[in-house]
Amino acid sequence: NFIFLFLGILLHGTPKRFINALMDGAKGAGPILLQFPFYAGIMGMMTGANAEGISLAVLMSNVFVTISNKVTFPMFSFLSAGLVNFFVPSGGGQWAVQAPIMMPAGAKLGVSTAKTAMSIAWGDAWTNMIQPFWALPALGIAGLGAKDIMGYCIIDLLYSGVIIAVGLTVIGM
Repeated sequence: NFIFLFLGILLHGTPKRFINALMDGAKGAGPILLQFPFYAGIMGMMTGANAEGISLAVLMSNVFVTISNKVTFPMFSFLSAGLVNFFVPSGGGQWAVQAPIMMPAGAKLGVSTAKTAMSIAWGDAWTNMIQPFWALPALGIAGLGAKDIMGYCIIDLLYSGVIIAVGLTVIGM
C-alpha cells in the first residue's frame, strides 16, 4: 500500500495532482481509497512487535486483561476492542490483532469463547459510530457529508456504549 501510494504521488508530480486525479477518477470513493494506505500503516504500527515480541495493540489489550475478572472481562474486552478500532478500523484486522490475546485470556478467566468473541465484535461495531464509513453511500445519495451526522453519531456512541457495557457486565455474572 505504501509503495503504491507514493508511486502514484511520484508519477503525478505533486500530492495535490495525485489527489485531484484520484478524486476525478474515483468520484465518491476517492476519499476512502486515499485513507486505506494510511490505515494499513497504522495497523502496521499497532501490530509491529518490538524485540521482546510485544506490539502496541498487545500492550493496549493486556492492560484490560490485567484489570479483569470473569465478570468484568466481557466489558473490558468490549472497551479494548473499541479503543483498538480507532487504530485498526478493519474488523478482520482487529480480530487478527486482538483474538490471540483476548481469547486465551478469556479462557484462562473461565469466560466462554462466545462471550469473548462477541465482546470484541461489539467493541469494533460500537466505535464505528464515529468512523461512519458505513453511512457514506446513504450520505452521498442524500447530498450530505459525514459532518452532518457526527453529532448524532457521538450521542449514539455514548448512550449505546453505556448500554452495551452494562449488558456485557450482566452477562459476565
